[in-house]
Amino acid sequence: MPNEALALSPAGANLIKHFESCMKNCGPDRYTSYKCPAGVLTIGWGTTNKAKFKAGDVWSMAQCNAAFVDDMRVYESEVKRLVKVALTQWQYDALVSFCYNCGAGNLAKSTLLKKVNAKNFEGAALEFQKWNKGGGKVLTGLVRRRASEALLFQNIADRNYDGKPDKVIRVLGDPMPQQVDDPSNGH
Repeated sequence: MPNEALALSPAGANLIKHFESCMKNCGPDRYTSYKCPAGVLTIGWGTTNKAKFKAGDVWSMAQCNAAFVDDMRVYESEVKRLVKVALTQWQYDALVSFCYNCGAGNLAKSTLLKKVNAKNFEGAALEFQKWNKGGGKVLTGLVRRRASEALLFQNIADRNYDGKPDKVIRVLGDPMPQQVDDPSNGH
């Protein structure tokens, strides 16, 4: 498999955690299960594995983080299994985020994956935006997440995850562009 050596980077994990956020804080270091906008029972950083929890359960941040690591192993292996071409780190991270949020089955049947496997990376980047619905409705959070994933896929900085490219400069030897403070874009 061409991507066997890749692992989710901090940039990829940060994107996922930004959009999944331990939403239901019920006290110091305590997080309870909740239904996401699509109506799926969730806990921690987006864990939906019903074998791990039930409605009303409360987890510590350590439990949320441990489940996240376990979940990422699953979705990383799915991306490695489904993608037949070599990826860059940022393409891999974006696809793991997508797979975690939409599921391996949806990635497997997507035009996104077909374009990735055809090495049509420009076309693939445009496919993220099509996956913006939860429960049959366009969700603002998914519109932003898909835009942020598409930017990451193209190695375009979006450090505040607003789905818009940051004003950046490239630093020689740094694989990730550096954000430039610009009062006109809220940074």
